Amino acid sequence: MEKGPKAFAAAVRNHTSNLNKPLIMDTTWRDAHQSLLATRIRTKDISDIAQVTSKCFYNAFALECWGGATFDVSMRFLKECPWVRLRHLRKLVPNIPFQMLFRSANAVGYTSYPDKTVIEFCKEAKKTGVDIFRIFDSLNYIENLKFGIDAVREAGGVIEATICYTGDVETSAKYNLEYYLTLAQQLVDYGIHFLAIKDMAGLLRPSGATMLIGAIRKAHPDLPIHIHTHDTAGTGAASMLACIKAGADIVDGAMDCMAN
Repeated sequence: MEKGPKAFAAAVRNHTSNLNKPLIMDTTWRDAHQSLLATRIRTKDISDIAQVTSKCFYNAFALECWGGATFDVSMRFLKECPWVRLRHLRKLVPNIPFQMLFRSANAVGYTSYPDKTVIEFCKEAKKTGVDIFRIFDSLNYIENLKFGIDAVREAGGVIEATICYTGDVETSAKYNLEYYLTLAQQLVDYGIHFLAIKDMAGLLRPSGATMLIGAIRKAHPDLPIHIHTHDTAGTGAASMLACIKAGADIVDGAMDCMAN
């Protein structure tokens, strides 16, 4: 991370391609409790396990610990400051990259905000402790994604541009392999550091994972690929293994008490 986002991305890709060892990102501190507990885990609860986490997951790709609904819920329901949480956790875990979920023009809210607001938000997030920004748009709207990429690039963060997986790549007339490959090419051309496939509904079956990740890997051999899924259909583990076999560099998971 000290050598910058491009060098970090290259190091991750070299690690998985040369050693054939995929990396893990743990989502326990963000998406796991957002999905299962309405994002209600407090800063104190995370702090209690932070130093153990820093030792056990010292070789993880990242910890997803901020963004998404954590910002809103911290203030509205937990009566906490999300910035204080981020700053505090960064001090407790200085050795593992932090990742956040970033909704492009929506930042961490539920409406589009002025460009300047989003740009300054990214700068403050980077300064406070976020290393990697997972940038997504719920409709895969490329102009919105480009704006998010620009904001993160200006802040100096690692750009992980995201394609939301929808439909079934094997059977869908609209969301077919060409759709995903075209979008991936647009993002690569725009200068991203990582590409994420965000299977937020647990729709990515093992056979579809083999097709999709295999095609992206063939088209972009030097691009680090990061996969996120939910175990809605009970095939999450099988799909992630298929993604790894097809060439994915990083897959997401959570501690078993917060999994599935």
